[in-house]
Amino acid sequence: MIYAVIDTNVLVSALKTRHEDAATARVLGEIVAGRVTMVVCREILDEYEEVLNRPRLALDGQRVELLMRFIRENALELEPESFAGEMADEDDRVFYEVALAAQPDDALLVTGNIAHFPKIDFVVTPAEFIALLDKLGQ
Repeated sequence: MIYAVIDTNVLVSALKTRHEDAATARVLGEIVAGRVTMVVCREILDEYEEVLNRPRLALDGQRVELLMRFIRENALELEPESFAGEMADEDDRVFYEVALAAQPDDALLVTGNIAHFPKIDFVVTPAEFIALLDKLGQ
């Protein structure tokens, strides 16, 4: 099983794109198909809920509701592992800390803002994540 912490920007992009072959849409497709298990914590779930329901994003409310239900029912929920290092964006700290907590399972952190995180091999872009899945034959 492939485990991944998915940054909110990836979900927003996946829900907004009209291109099914976009990397973010493919990431979401792999999750919904059950080939990737999301790793979350309560704070991440709260952020997803708040951001995906922002009126200015104009996301389809029914799709957001279905996605959130799917995530709550299927994601692996972990407590974040404290990280004392500096972060370019403190709002992203919880995603990194959950990815650290999931490292015994080799979880990846998938983000469109790779520069916001420490440079480490488990932090990848959506395109890199899809390339890895393709390589693994997922």
